Amino acid sequence: MEVTQALRDYVHKRLRKLDKYFDEPPTVQVMLTVQRGRHRAEMTLTINAMLLRGEEETDDMFASIDLVVDKLERQMAKYKTRLQRRGKEGLGRTAANAVAAEPDEEPRIVRTKRFAIKPMTPEEAVMQMNLLGHDFFVFTNALTEEVNVVYRRKDGNYGLIEPIPGD
Repeated sequence: MEVTQALRDYVHKRLRKLDKYFDEPPTVQVMLTVQRGRHRAEMTLTINAMLLRGEEETDDMFASIDLVVDKLERQMAKYKTRLQRRGKEGLGRTAANAVAAEPDEEPRIVRTKRFAIKPMTPEEAVMQMNLLGHDFFVFTNALTEEVNVVYRRKDGNYGLIEPIPGD
């Protein structure tokens, strides 16, 4: 779809709502599509090493934009709250306290797996993921020699996550 100036201005206006969460402006990728009368807004926001992503689909592009920005704002508020809690708790929390976590605490890492990463193509990684019955699979891409992730999408297709070279 062709993005009108009004639509572009609306996206910028709505994203300014998130400015209060950042000291420096994040990088934002916005993708607006229309298929079979459904208006889809997808936004990916990158700041430092943090990545936030949201997508919404409605009968109206402006409503889709509103919903996805609201979703990103909720993610940012949740992330900010986590950072504030960590600051209050400090690093002095013992392992015993961590194990005796209260039910209303945030989810935490409870298990670590280690495995050898074998070079393979993304197609081989999808096959391996399906053989294991997992929803994602980490591997070294034989074509790029980078660590990649393949995952199963809600629509039944697959996605590939590749790192962007840092500067």
